[in-house]
Amino acid sequence: MSNNDWKKRLNIVYSTNPDFSYEELKEEEEETLPPARQHLRIALDKRNRGGKQVTLISDFKGSEEAMKSLCKQLKSKCGVGGSVKEGEIIIQGDFRQKIADLLQSMGYKARVI
Repeated sequence: MSNNDWKKRLNIVYSTNPDFSYEELKEEEEETLPPARQHLRIALDKRNRGGKQVTLISDFKGSEEAMKSLCKQLKSKCGVGGSVKEGEIIIQGDFRQKIADLLQSMGYKARVI
């Protein structure tokens, strides 16, 4: 892939100072809490999904990679698709109780709403 670092600098006003150097601000990586300290909420959602049901897992505290890893484990255990969007894990179908049991067996504190 080509180096697309110019996309990170869109809407930046450049200086005519020859000694100016652009320093990119890096977002701090959120620390992933251990499973025993996670309090996850599991809910069923049908809104804006064309009548399809999805199971939402929210309130995960941690990095995006850790959330994607957990999502991948849940998808494989349930045998369905899913994704991570806007800080929530989305699993296709109504698997609230199965996911609650899986998360509790992994050491998470999860409750069905």
